Amino acid sequence: MTRLLILGGTTEASALARAVAEAGIPAVFSYAGRTEAPVGQPLPTRIGGFGGVAGLEAYLRDAAISHVIDATHPFAAQMSRNAVAASKAAGVPLCSLERPAWVAGQGDNWHHAPDIAAAVAILPEAPARVFLAIGKQNLNLFAAKPQHHYLLRLVDPPEGPLPLPDAEAVIARGPFTEPGDRALLSDHRISHIVAKNAGGTGAEAKLQAARALGLPVILIDRPEVPARRVLATVAEVMGWIADHPTRLGE
Repeated sequence: MTRLLILGGTTEASALARAVAEAGIPAVFSYAGRTEAPVGQPLPTRIGGFGGVAGLEAYLRDAAISHVIDATHPFAAQMSRNAVAASKAAGVPLCSLERPAWVAGQGDNWHHAPDIAAAVAILPEAPARVFLAIGKQNLNLFAAKPQHHYLLRLVDPPEGPLPLPDAEAVIARGPFTEPGDRALLSDHRISHIVAKNAGGTGAEAKLQAARALGLPVILIDRPEVPARRVLATVAEVMGWIADHPTRLGE
């Protein structure tokens, strides 16, 4: 029997959920639980972690999961690593629905950083006005350069004081537009942008706005994840599901 586990949290995951529901395929949609009001899905939904690799492996067996589709954010690396390991241990086929990374084009002024600490190091020593488009985790690392003013864009309001001496937050949920982000950057007199190379169209507007305004972008590279089948579209995933009707070894 086919029963999918979709590890979600992205626009692509929601599109896959709609396609799976329309096809009448039994599935469970899983959120990590980091967002207070996650987008509703047309599938049974669970929220929260599994308890590491062992917990996820047990869930796959107990829930009779036949396929795992990792459609998490490209920077949710630990979840992706756990999914690869647990799926292999449980004998359940896995694929990843992953949006292609952004690639610099004409007029872009990008500086690549392997991780967030490196992005902090790339920021100038002279006071600057920085748009931090990295979510709410790891903000404390930027306290190493307290001379900057930081503008954050968050999905949920911060639960407490921001871990930066000079910062403000804009609460908004994408997708965003280039005119809107250009206005945001101009209104806040932003001089530098720090972003994760998440790919996709929903958050690309800030890069288009940076290009139009001639602003430098410090782009954090995606973390490494173990080798697995990576697909780029919902149609490809639906075809993969049809080609892998059972657990491995059955």
